[in-house]
Amino acid sequence: MKKEKPQKGKTSKRAEKTPASRSKIILVIIALVSLPVLVYLLIPQGSDQWSVSSDGILSYPENRGRVDVRVLKTESGSGYALETISFPAKDYIVEGLLRIPSSQKKVPGVVILPGATVPKEGTQGLARIFSEMGYASLGIEQRNRGGVDPEYDYKLFRDGKEPVEHRMVFDALRAVDVLKQDPRIDSGRIAILGESNGGRFAIIAAALDPDIRGVIGISTSGYDTESSIAGIRDETAVRFFRSIDPETYLGLIPPRRIVMMHSINDTIIPLDLAEKTFRKAKDPKKFYSVTTGTHGFSEGMKAPLEDELRLMFQ
Repeated sequence: MKKEKPQKGKTSKRAEKTPASRSKIILVIIALVSLPVLVYLLIPQGSDQWSVSSDGILSYPENRGRVDVRVLKTESGSGYALETISFPAKDYIVEGLLRIPSSQKKVPGVVILPGATVPKEGTQGLARIFSEMGYASLGIEQRNRGGVDPEYDYKLFRDGKEPVEHRMVFDALRAVDVLKQDPRIDSGRIAILGESNGGRFAIIAAALDPDIRGVIGISTSGYDTESSIAGIRDETAVRFFRSIDPETYLGLIPPRRIVMMHSINDTIIPLDLAEKTFRKAKDPKKFYSVTTGTHGFSEGMKAPLEDELRLMFQ
């Protein structure tokens, strides 16, 4: 069937375009073209990308963008507010306990990374101490409860996939970002502390984020990878095992302060291993051996902890 041609002097319905309708079409086209650009500008590009250098240094972007924080529960105590929060970090939703001391001004903040098997609630002994000192704290629930599986992670790394231990470092960095963006906290005075396995992640995170004012490792040590890899020719394996060893990152922490605290009675991570790691660190640094407790924070660490945080935040 032939289509009728529009007669002279008449306009076909398809050709009927008023100035107003043409303007609307142009605006729609502009909006469609501009939307991807706007999304690109609003979303931090590559904020969760990762890489490992030939020397085994893990890298994440310093500007990771804002964190979408959800407050799940709020309770008030004498002189503080305690919030149960959650926030996304790659493929994991991190839960944490954010404790803010009552104050008329912004306060310094400390990220607390617990040891293996310890839940976020296990950070609250230290959190209470920090609150009494006038500091906010965020103790997080580490994925796998802080446990690691280097063999599984090496297989991921060998296949070009991001190891879980690297993602745990990223979780710690996002916890730092949570404190940075909280209007109640002084974003220029944030430190990080970790116990046992958490201390290892804390050291690496501090090395990767120059805004962190200092790091405190309690009952922790490195892996002495450089001694272990002697003779290994597999460059991929060498890069991976360096990337998860806090000793690889010690040179990136100065001029910020690194502090290590350890009980002489520790049977989980012997004192000599911690001292060996500390000797590889650069100044400014400080090591405290105490006679109280065994593995983890103990009463003998309280006074030096207060002194060291004061130095970091001054």
